[in-house]
Amino acid sequence: MKLLAIETSCDETAVCILEANLENSATEGSAASFTVLGNKLLSQIDIHREYGGVYPMVAKREHAKHLLSLTYKALNDASLLDEEVQTLSPKMYMDVADLLVREEGMATELLTLAETLNPPDIDAIAVTAGPGLEPALWVGVNFAKALALLWNKPIVSVNHMEGHICAALAKIESSFTQENGTTAQELSIPKIELPLLSLLISGGHTELVVSRAWGEFELIGATRDDAVGEAFDKVARMLGLPYPGGPEVSKLAELARELGLSEESPLPRPMIHEQHCDFSFSGLKTSVLYRVKDLELTEEKKQSIAREFEDAAADVLYAKTKRAIEETGAMTVALGGGVSANTHIKRVFAKRLAEDFPDITLAIPAPILTTDNAIMIGLAGFYHAERSDFTDPDVLRADGNRKLAPK
Repeated sequence: MKLLAIETSCDETAVCILEANLENSATEGSAASFTVLGNKLLSQIDIHREYGGVYPMVAKREHAKHLLSLTYKALNDASLLDEEVQTLSPKMYMDVADLLVREEGMATELLTLAETLNPPDIDAIAVTAGPGLEPALWVGVNFAKALALLWNKPIVSVNHMEGHICAALAKIESSFTQENGTTAQELSIPKIELPLLSLLISGGHTELVVSRAWGEFELIGATRDDAVGEAFDKVARMLGLPYPGGPEVSKLAELARELGLSEESPLPRPMIHEQHCDFSFSGLKTSVLYRVKDLELTEEKKQSIAREFEDAAADVLYAKTKRAIEETGAMTVALGGGVSANTHIKRVFAKRLAEDFPDITLAIPAPILTTDNAIMIGLAGFYHAERSDFTDPDVLRADGNRKLAPK
């Protein structure tokens, strides 16, 4: 099965072509192999840096500007461009124009391209439909609808967080050069021992989700205020660090550990001993604010505060995950989302899980799969496509608050 996957949930525009093969029935397990035939990603970090955060309408504009060209390049890398003059019906022109009416110039560019190409040899289109920034999501969703209409292909509506879970479970096996000179990657997702417990940590999410059957999700813990990635970014601003702040805090924290710098008094670990799996990071963030208020922030002081904040966040994340493991009997733990790239958090989980639960498998995404990308949307979309879990384009909607699982 070949899929075209589209990701536009925040400030990365991404498209990939994925070929996938299941080793058993999709209802029985996860084991599958994947080949990334084409993969294109354009980050908007430099654009949003001057604002200190992501502006939804700016993100939407940039997605609309680049999505078609990235799709063309991904199809070209996958050798799926078949040039031939096509005759489109007047109704097709009108329907595509209606779908892309809010994306200036996009309909004209897409229709002009469609007039010169046969529909590519793909089986389905997978697109992120939420959660995320709704204006940004709509660009990808409407573009996917237009492609589905032009090419007569089914659509898979993908939950962004399910994509992060699949990214954590995926293993990069090898790379090879295709006949056209482009590079392809081989990935696999092994058979996962269930229950699977996923800790999803990013700028917008901090939640624990358990899967007792493959492809099914139950929310057992979530943040009651700030997400952990949001707390990292806010602390970065308090310390005068540039956007994106999370990696900058981590750099200072690692330097403090190397230099042996630490705070004289610890920061709080909110709700760490409470008998549930929910999180809270607002109080931790506020404690940093009080600590830096009216304080001369030397470089050494920034480093020690960054270390103590990161230590506190990692302690809370692990403590809640440990409680969730004890409640669910999880045999596999996956870390997903942008914050899963944090060196210290990965180190804490690897060390403490090995000590506390030596029989549990820890899955952490490869660096290229931690940030938002289209590969993870293709991975998640594949399992749905195998079950013919397609979405009627007429009812497909972008949902910025889309939930992965009930609690």
